[in-house]
Amino acid sequence: MLLPGNESWAEAAVGNLTEGNLTQGNLTEGDLTEEDGPGAEAVAVPVLFGVIFVLGVVGNCLVLAVVGRSRYSTRGSVGSAGTLRAASTTNLFILNLCVADLCFLLVCVPVHATIYSLPEWVFGAFLCTFGHYVFTVCMLVSIFTLTAMSVDRYVAVVLSKKSAFIRSRRKALLGVALTWSLALVLSVPVAQHQVLTGHPTAPNSTFCWERWPGPYRSVYKVSILVLGYLLPLLLICCCYAKVLFHLHKKMKNMSKKSARSKRKTAQTVLLVVTAFTLCWLPHHVIAMWVEFGRFPLNDASFAFRIVAHCLAYGNSCVNPILYAFLSENFRKACREVFVCCSLYGPPPRERPCSAFGWTTSPPRTPPLIYDAVYGPKYSGNMRKALVWCRQR
Repeated sequence: MLLPGNESWAEAAVGNLTEGNLTQGNLTEGDLTEEDGPGAEAVAVPVLFGVIFVLGVVGNCLVLAVVGRSRYSTRGSVGSAGTLRAASTTNLFILNLCVADLCFLLVCVPVHATIYSLPEWVFGAFLCTFGHYVFTVCMLVSIFTLTAMSVDRYVAVVLSKKSAFIRSRRKALLGVALTWSLALVLSVPVAQHQVLTGHPTAPNSTFCWERWPGPYRSVYKVSILVLGYLLPLLLICCCYAKVLFHLHKKMKNMSKKSARSKRKTAQTVLLVVTAFTLCWLPHHVIAMWVEFGRFPLNDASFAFRIVAHCLAYGNSCVNPILYAFLSENFRKACREVFVCCSLYGPPPRERPCSAFGWTTSPPRTPPLIYDAVYGPKYSGNMRKALVWCRQR
């Protein structure tokens, strides 16, 4: 694991310390000398983790609130039944991503922030096992969900004629269940081999380390690298490359406004791929470095490890921005949620009504966020839409 628990201040720079490291030549006991005390990172890193924690929790909770609110709009929203299913489908993936990120932030960040400030593990055997298990589960769920969303975008744009059949709510729920099932199963070895132990250089201290028999640790680390990073990254890049190619072909016959919207879409897609790559690359680099090389104990490697931690945790803050806040629909829905809460308090029970039955003005734009990557997208005549209105 990238997050081994609280070693000594010098050992905290290493990341994956186990007894196997000492015998495989990756580290020597001479490397494991304690320093006089914690450095500036003992304060700076927990503060930085705290900022990530607050921003991530607020951002993901806001997305959850808006997605929950949008259920009223998506029931009677514009477009055909296929459009409604599409709205529900992508909202489910966004919801799943937020839940995984919140679990990651709430369970892992507060506990692992102490890795740089405390000389040993103080949270007991349960959190030693459970914390690292949750870290791996949430990491994999988040990555698998991002992959599922890229496939969903590919189907919506490139296979638009079949989209209504493929992108159903039932299949989206099946995809969500599959992401959690795979993540829970693939993370079991972490729970089995994460234990409390001591070390000869610090006999009175307790550390949360991994203890694996034989070469199984290396096999598992490589498997997680392939299944939890390389293959998802390859699939995400392929899906978005086909999406961009498809949009580029259509831009020749588009108006300037539509072309500008598609260019914005392309920029957002590139941001998604770049963020995914950069946030998790250092994590896997350190894991492979420790496993198959000799991870040095110096200021540069220690700083690199801190950066890897922050990027891994920061991914939970970046996801709401990329998949929600960059969407014009989401911003509209967010404003509406706050306006409704401030003017009316908790929303009363709502009922569907025809746009023609109670007003002659065009209905308000429904706060759909199903095109979280591609921005607003409506089909059909807006005046023929069903809207949801309050009971007066």
